[in-house]
Amino acid sequence: MMDKFGIVDASNLDPNFKYAISNQLGGENIKRCFQCGTCVASCPIWEIDERFNPRKIIRMALLGMREEVLSSDFIWLCSKCYACYERCPQDVKITELMGAIASIAEREGKEGNVVIKSKKPIFDKAFTNSIRKYGRNFEMKTIINGVLATKGIKGLLSYTSDGFTILKKGKLGLRPEKVKEMSQIEGIFKALEEK
Repeated sequence: MMDKFGIVDASNLDPNFKYAISNQLGGENIKRCFQCGTCVASCPIWEIDERFNPRKIIRMALLGMREEVLSSDFIWLCSKCYACYERCPQDVKITELMGAIASIAEREGKEGNVVIKSKKPIFDKAFTNSIRKYGRNFEMKTIINGVLATKGIKGLLSYTSDGFTILKKGKLGLRPEKVKEMSQIEGIFKALEEK
């Protein structure tokens, strides 16, 4: 935990957090980071939202600030552009690292150990469920499920006029199109679940 002056209380640190991340797929290289700042200089998200600072996130994780990292909304802001990944001199693979940290946060959230403040995992789940069911994103259902889960029925109804405008322009389909290779999609999900 940090106090109002930004001083870290060492008694609340988890020295094993960096090992938990490095054992996660995508997090193997976290301990290679020497805080050069190339990731931040490369990051388009940091340009518009300074809360997303990959260097700071990695430093907090290495220090063992487990609760602060997993409960924060900044771990969900990565756009997966791979700019930092390509430029990192230590091959930390920051894009994958952010995914590894997010996976830990989701697991901890399901177990009730951490409260996830971001709404992004809800939309990610709606998207993934759509891919699993149809083999592609059925945008209408993804949007409806995501908005219902985050804003409820009133929130969904507030988007009605926008929805009709998008439908009139032909930007959303009313019926899903299922891909023919669903057995391949199912195989991909099965392989992921086994890992």
